[in-house]
Amino acid sequence: MEKVKAGVIGATGYAGLEIVRLLLSHPNVTVAAVSSVSFEGQDISAVYPQLTGLFDQTLTNDQQVIETCDVVFGSLPHGLSESIARRCVDAGKLFIDMGADFRLKKESDYQTWYGGTYSEPALHQQAVYSIPELHRDLVKGAKLIANPGCYVTCVCLGLAPVMQAGAVDPDTLVLDCKSGATGAGRGLALNTHYTECNEAFSPYKIASHRHTPEIEQVLGELAGKPLKVTFVPHLLPLNRGIIATMYMKMDENLEEDQIRALYETFYSGERFVKILPKGTAANLKNVKYSNDCHISLHVDSRTGRLIVVSAIDNMVKGAAGQAIQNMNLALGLSETAGLELVPPAF
Repeated sequence: MEKVKAGVIGATGYAGLEIVRLLLSHPNVTVAAVSSVSFEGQDISAVYPQLTGLFDQTLTNDQQVIETCDVVFGSLPHGLSESIARRCVDAGKLFIDMGADFRLKKESDYQTWYGGTYSEPALHQQAVYSIPELHRDLVKGAKLIANPGCYVTCVCLGLAPVMQAGAVDPDTLVLDCKSGATGAGRGLALNTHYTECNEAFSPYKIASHRHTPEIEQVLGELAGKPLKVTFVPHLLPLNRGIIATMYMKMDENLEEDQIRALYETFYSGERFVKILPKGTAANLKNVKYSNDCHISLHVDSRTGRLIVVSAIDNMVKGAAGQAIQNMNLALGLSETAGLELVPPAF
């Protein structure tokens, strides 16, 4: 079988590099072209020396990636993907957007949270948004895929079973989330300087993070009605990972074992979602470098609240790994191809 030619636009950002790293081990894919505005003309191994002798390809421009490849991953800040998506779709190429440009269905939400407008409204009608475990049936044969945000993935995988079953009161949802510093990208920012974030721990963008409308969009679809959530992200002094601790009032007629059965049924057969045994709490350490999502379930019988803890690697399941999972589905490859990653013990 001839290998799929994949390319990465924005390959020197953290998510772009992670796509390259994972694709280099994909049995059905060859990385045919990579681009970078900042480092065009240089070998990618000069930017990231760990690739020396493994992948020394020269960084080129966006158009060459599109012309060379069957699949293009766009790892770019919001506002830059629409024109690239248009060129890919017109050329019959699969485009997977790692940014936010195609995630929100309502342009008004995009205007409010990102300050932009849609220049290609027809493309937005064509785009398929996919957390694979929730939207798998929509992806096969797609030519334009919106890859979800990292916080969104962690939260929505953690809450999907109870939201769909109407087992909790969505008006009581509080999302307390923590992310490693790679979630902020490779660009410089004061709060991610070593001396600012080392030995520090603080919330940021309180009740104003741009993933909020995306979380509400996915959970609202699961619940069958519009909803609003309280979402507070925090910056952890580590490189990778997201952990979400989510609090909500649950149906008073349900017991903990019934909630657990709900989750185990919902995620039965899923390779990448693991429901942890009773009494165990999800831990970032146990999902590092993997495409897994660990979920632990806890009931506070005093208050009648369900507490769900969800953990992922923000660079893999929250970004590059999920994008490759979506690519596999779109192209009819094995969904787990290139993603059978075992987390290290330390």
